[in-house]
Amino acid sequence: MKVIDFRDADCRHCYKCVRHCNVKAISVRNAQAHIITEQCVHCGHCLEVCPQNAKKFASDMSTVKEFLRQGQKVVVSIAPSYLGVLDYDKPGQVAGALMKLGFYEVRETAEGAAYVTREYQRLLKEGKMKNIITTCCPSVNDLIEKYYPSLTSQMAPVVSPMIAHGRLIKELYGDDVKVVFLGPCIAKKAEAIGDERVAGAVDAILTFEELIPWLNFEGIKIKDCEEKPLGNPDPEINRLYPVSGGIVKSVLAENEDENYRKVYVDGMDACMELFESMEKDEIDGCFVEVNICEGGCIKGPASHNWNRSFLKSKLSVEKQVPHKNAARLDYREIPMDKEFFDHRVTEPVPTEDEIRKILRKTGKYTKEDELNCGACGYSSCRAKAEAVFQKKAEVGMCMPYAIAQAESMSNVILDVTPNLNFIVDKNFRIKECNRKAQEVLGISREEALERYIFEFLDETDISEVLRTRQPILHKKVTLKQIGIVAVETIVFIETKKAVLVIYQDVTKQEKAKEQRFQRKMETVEMAQQVIDKQMMVAQEIAGLLGETTAETKVTLTKLRDSILFEEEGE
Repeated sequence: MKVIDFRDADCRHCYKCVRHCNVKAISVRNAQAHIITEQCVHCGHCLEVCPQNAKKFASDMSTVKEFLRQGQKVVVSIAPSYLGVLDYDKPGQVAGALMKLGFYEVRETAEGAAYVTREYQRLLKEGKMKNIITTCCPSVNDLIEKYYPSLTSQMAPVVSPMIAHGRLIKELYGDDVKVVFLGPCIAKKAEAIGDERVAGAVDAILTFEELIPWLNFEGIKIKDCEEKPLGNPDPEINRLYPVSGGIVKSVLAENEDENYRKVYVDGMDACMELFESMEKDEIDGCFVEVNICEGGCIKGPASHNWNRSFLKSKLSVEKQVPHKNAARLDYREIPMDKEFFDHRVTEPVPTEDEIRKILRKTGKYTKEDELNCGACGYSSCRAKAEAVFQKKAEVGMCMPYAIAQAESMSNVILDVTPNLNFIVDKNFRIKECNRKAQEVLGISREEALERYIFEFLDETDISEVLRTRQPILHKKVTLKQIGIVAVETIVFIETKKAVLVIYQDVTKQEKAKEQRFQRKMETVEMAQQVIDKQMMVAQEIAGLLGETTAETKVTLTKLRDSILFEEEGE
């Protein structure tokens, strides 16, 4: 069952979850992170650190609401960490708020913790185990079974307080009752629903992180609620289970056992260091309280206020808990045994040649090329190469190589462009220039980076952009100093407090345009000359035609008159 994962399309190539996963139970495919369920210990730390809030949690909220809608008897087993996590004036108000939501009764999981304490005290008195590792934290249990399976014989063969309490509630109310565990832990869901060894003890899991929005939606404020009594007898010191050292204090409340030294360790790194030491047979005769979360359960990944000061939450819990054994509990007979097994994670191991082949894909040909920067989430380049072989990582996750490739591509583009490209800082110092600019200015890159732009070109427009931060786009300018006509583009670079200056050399185009214009003007002049000549010819023709017409008129008139006069004489 997949309890946690990441939503698709929310990853941003940051690999923060991989860096914070000690067991590397995260695969990256197509730049998207995914939880590998078989390797995950469900600590939830990857969800805490995810900057994109991409977590996806298999919620039982709809199941719980359906139980209530059907009118079933639903009892809440509330983790004692509520004392340091939720905001209330009196603890009974928490029970009142939950009953307003429709729950039949609220009992403290610390009641189940008292049963676990009794079992731990029995194991201490028997003194048969080399070391006794507490098994209250399901993430610790997963960590040992999957990654330190040689230590399973040193795990206390006892169920967790949640399972003990779930079985106790069903013993008290009957098998038809529905038990909902409410706490700060994601791993509890994997334990309650995914572990066949304890199946049926708990019917659903809710986290404090889920509870608060539900209360808000229903308009319920805990501090405004009436106090309701908790359904269980006071478990007293067993309420200390969620703070580091709380189990040890609970176990020692009745008597100090001399067979074992009592120590407590919390945090993934510290737990793994402890287990590695135990595997080396360096520890003997210890009762070891272990918690995956630093500070204990009150800093669980679904505690709602997990970013609250650990010390504040710890002091809040300890202030409300009497440091004495739960003498008033009426212990019932419920199954408390749990056997742990070797569930070790096995993965294919690449050969040296296969590792070298993968390393070469990211430009790592020698030992010196292996930067081991950890940006990909793995401690070394070789570890990342192994993950690539195991299909948990992608070759492109190597950030230095990706940056080098991007810079290399940028440099290629910068150098092959026919434009003159400069980066100029606020003091007009040349910070970068491409090959074309170097050729036109007649200097090397090294020399250019020691010079100022105004030594070569007019800096007026550059100064304007530096002042206003407004770009100048596609402005035609004449660079008299270097004898070219260019299209100028200047853009302010906010992160560098500098400008990118691009001069597109259009001198040839301008000369060609000028030549075309000259040819047009010559053609126009020739056309005008032809027109003028034609006009002159037309005028001459018109003059000649005018004279001829006049003469003809005179002659014809005379001819007419002579004819007429002759007729009259007759």
